[in-house]
Amino acid sequence: MDQSEQSSENRNGIGRRSFVTGALATAAGAAGGPLWGTGPAHAAPSLVSAAGRNVAVLGAGMGGLSAAHELAERGFQVTVYERRTLGGKSRSIPVPGTGAGGRQDLPGEHGFRFFPGFYQNLPDTMSRIPFGGGTVRDNLVPASLEVIAYKGKELRVPIPGDLGGALTPDAIRDYLNAALVAVSTVPLPQIQFFVSKLVAFITSGPRRRLGQWENMGFADFVKASLMSPEYRELLVHMFTASLVAAQPDKANTRTMGLMFEALVYSGLGLGPYGPPDQVLNGPSSDVWLTPWINHLTGLGVRFKVGWTATGFDYSGGRITGVRVTDPTGAAGTVTADHYVAALPVERLQPLLTTAMKAADPALARLDRLETDWMNGVMIYLKEPRPIANGHLIYAATPWALTSISQAQFWRGDFAAKYGDGTVTDCLSLDLSDWNTPGILFGKTAKQCTRPQIVQEVLAQVRSALPGGAALLPDSIVSSWFVDPAITGEGTPAVANEEPLLINTAGSWADRPAATTRVPNLFLAADYVRNSINLATMEGGNEAGRMAANAILDASGSSAARARLFELYVPNEFRLLHDTDDARYLLGLPNKFDVFSPYWPGR
Repeated sequence: MDQSEQSSENRNGIGRRSFVTGALATAAGAAGGPLWGTGPAHAAPSLVSAAGRNVAVLGAGMGGLSAAHELAERGFQVTVYERRTLGGKSRSIPVPGTGAGGRQDLPGEHGFRFFPGFYQNLPDTMSRIPFGGGTVRDNLVPASLEVIAYKGKELRVPIPGDLGGALTPDAIRDYLNAALVAVSTVPLPQIQFFVSKLVAFITSGPRRRLGQWENMGFADFVKASLMSPEYRELLVHMFTASLVAAQPDKANTRTMGLMFEALVYSGLGLGPYGPPDQVLNGPSSDVWLTPWINHLTGLGVRFKVGWTATGFDYSGGRITGVRVTDPTGAAGTVTADHYVAALPVERLQPLLTTAMKAADPALARLDRLETDWMNGVMIYLKEPRPIANGHLIYAATPWALTSISQAQFWRGDFAAKYGDGTVTDCLSLDLSDWNTPGILFGKTAKQCTRPQIVQEVLAQVRSALPGGAALLPDSIVSSWFVDPAITGEGTPAVANEEPLLINTAGSWADRPAATTRVPNLFLAADYVRNSINLATMEGGNEAGRMAANAILDASGSSAARARLFELYVPNEFRLLHDTDDARYLLGLPNKFDVFSPYWPGR
């Protein structure tokens, strides 16, 4: 199956009564407004009839908001039901009671926001959300993704880079070798071997990627167990655990390879990609999500916050209603023409009936998907600490830490805007490994109390940074914040309200498309099959677009379909990919997947 065939299979499939809320009509609905946006290259479609055009979206995370946006622009009547807070994992989480003197509460988050240059669907949506005299997309600012702190040393990978000539496998190999030699503690033969494997992936065709690399763990692909500790720490664990919260022995090669390939192309300035690393110039909700909610409200979308889906009513091969409870706990049923389940996989599974799973085996396979934890820890500082001009990876830290110093990117004076006036910066960290013992208490993050988590994080950061103890002393730490999605910390009952999907080997076969065999049920979440193939904001946005397009198909709408952006494939490599797929069908290895001089047994 080539990439175009995969896209068709993943995005197309089987595509009535007016929306009622019965006893639940007490919840507030948003006021009506314009029925479409006027963003670039998106002409206003003609209005569709209200009959057969009512949509209930369950979940207001990235997938739900994106589906609502595309449908509302095309005149559909959309109501979004959210049990907690609008925005899902992407929302800001202000620290209650920390603002004083007219200032806002200190900003917290599920984890810092990272917008790599290969994101295309989400920035397109952001370009259609008004903000000031421009759009929300204008609030993305470039940062760097080149600094690695490693056992008291600072390593710099040259990103972005330049091939200095034509795009060829040899040029990619030479570029990567030169870039990774900067990580000088890894033996050169091992760097060369690692690069040879990446070149093999980049030159692999879509058949091999799906048939071979999808079913192989990344650690096995790069022979991590046979290599040095530095190889595992700087070239394997750093990329998988620190950046995508995946364990290298679990994460599949296709997913990891796609992300590495996209980062390389973005770093080289190839294709339609933007700067390799972009961040928001303020808290996520302030400069992105709240303007988005306001824009959707203006498009006529209604939001019901505090409403929890408790089950589907299924009869005659269709969804006939969704059982819900409102903010008061009152139970009732929501009905619509089309239903978009934009819920995390662990929230959707309990709602599915045996009959629904029998009707669509893809729904039954959802229980095979795995999740893991990646959550935020914010350290509020009394002195500015722009440790790096972008994201910083703390390689070899047991908890796979990454961070960004936020004040340098945010508009305005941090101390004048947030907290009590003494906090000047926020070191925002992502903690991606909750299962490995730390260096201070010898406990995993799950076993630590909240204060212990913070102490351990600071100890690991200081151990990784050059002069870390002097750079980040206790005297400048004002306060801290740990993602409230973590509950029961330090006890056997520890839990995470908002885990992430992990792309384990072979998991593509267990992931559903946006369409289901239940004709009026559609899925819009990051576990849906999509081109980016990773649990990300971009994946959720793309899934929302696919669900919206499927509803347009099912309703017979003549409105233009939402555009679906895909990862860049250089024209220079298309013949290589075709040739490699022929080799794959013949049982031959990739032409560039050869043993290096370091390979054991050579």
